[in-house]
Amino acid sequence: MALAEILMLGRMLPIVETSLDADFTVHKVAAADVASLDPALCARVRAVAGGAHVPVNAALIDRLPALEIVANFGVGYDSVDARYCAGKGVCVTNTPDVLTEEVADTALGLLLMTAREFGAAERYLRAGRWTGGPYPLTRATLRGRKLGILGLGRIGKAIAARAEAFGLEIHYHGRSRQQGVAYTYHDSLEGLARACDTLMVVAPGGAETRGIVNARILAALGPEGIVINVGRGTVIDEAALITALQEGTILSAGLDVFEDEPRVPQALIDMDRVTLLPHVGSASRHTRDGMGRLVVDNLLSWFREGKPLTPVAETPFVKRG
Repeated sequence: MALAEILMLGRMLPIVETSLDADFTVHKVAAADVASLDPALCARVRAVAGGAHVPVNAALIDRLPALEIVANFGVGYDSVDARYCAGKGVCVTNTPDVLTEEVADTALGLLLMTAREFGAAERYLRAGRWTGGPYPLTRATLRGRKLGILGLGRIGKAIAARAEAFGLEIHYHGRSRQQGVAYTYHDSLEGLARACDTLMVVAPGGAETRGIVNARILAALGPEGIVINVGRGTVIDEAALITALQEGTILSAGLDVFEDEPRVPQALIDMDRVTLLPHVGSASRHTRDGMGRLVVDNLLSWFREGKPLTPVAETPFVKRG
């Protein structure tokens, strides 16, 4: 007998779909069909599973009167209105820890590619240009750089540990100074940027962080500045970043995330000194399958044990009954 009826928003990994089908009655709904959901079905749905591609907003939540839990695929959950869920007594879960190491690896790889122009150097070789002379010496190096991390959470700390091994001096900014952390803390983002020449963005998305890396912050970083973003594209004012790169306000950028994915501004694509990745920070089969298993395990734990495994901060678990 099925544990509950679930709404699956968009396609998910085979490991998720197969596992949920085994224990739940799953209704797979494409993004275009969410607005036309059958009210009778909405009345029976007790859980939602999905990722960032279909928002779980107040309008959808209000149409699901029996909703108990939203299981989000990904550590970031800005596509879910978690505060509204909290007010409705709906639990929200995400998939932390599982992707920490993979994203941290990507962040350091992206930093190396950007500083040493490895992507451009490879294109130079593939175009047959090496026979005409060596690739030009790169202006940037990691030697002597100061890395400022915006968002020293699980992933930020894993990045910092790797960066230390490369000899980088670590600084950070967040809502407050963290106990037991020896890195230099700055109580403002502008202060962090002024103290460093490399800004690693690991902050989550949402209204509070939208566009906080703006023209003023980029100017504070300086003409040798490098910006790396493996957090959310919305954290950086993309138009300001493009202007800063075009005018030489900063040196270069490495981006795995963008404001309006998968649409990337042509101005960024046209810049050789910018390294661009198609949001692949956690995109290994090993890590994505682990994230998928945690989505399933959260739902199984909720309906079998009455508790989630990884609730988000806005909806901390309080035992029912």
